[in-house]
Amino acid sequence: MAHAAALSDPGARCGIDSIEIARIERLLRETPAEDLGKLFSADELRDSGASGGRAASLAARFAAKEATLKALGRGLFSGGTDRALREVEVVRDSGPPRLVLHGSVLRAAERAGVQDQVVSLTHDGNSALASVILVVREPRP
Repeated sequence: MAHAAALSDPGARCGIDSIEIARIERLLRETPAEDLGKLFSADELRDSGASGGRAASLAARFAAKEATLKALGRGLFSGGTDRALREVEVVRDSGPPRLVLHGSVLRAAERAGVQDQVVSLTHDGNSALASVILVVREPRP
């Protein structure tokens, strides 16, 4: 189940997404390791660990990728794997999660005037959820 919302404040854009963790569990079981790189960066795969929580961690990151695209005003392509998913990377250093954008998604964020971000990830039971708020200042023409 996916949701998107836009804040009325022109200085912020919001995207939210949820995903069933079982979908990512199936993906991990059925997808060759080299093909997982079409959705997740090497760092995302490494940082998710190899324990039972791996699917939940990757599900939250996947939801953040979709939420980011929604905040930028676009959803996923309906046919095949959307390359833009790989262009949104969720990283965790010592603080809260943050986004590193690449390629066409980075260019879209620059055009929109994105200056900052707030990312929240959670998972519980069968679902993972992500909320992304992009702070926008004076978009470029």
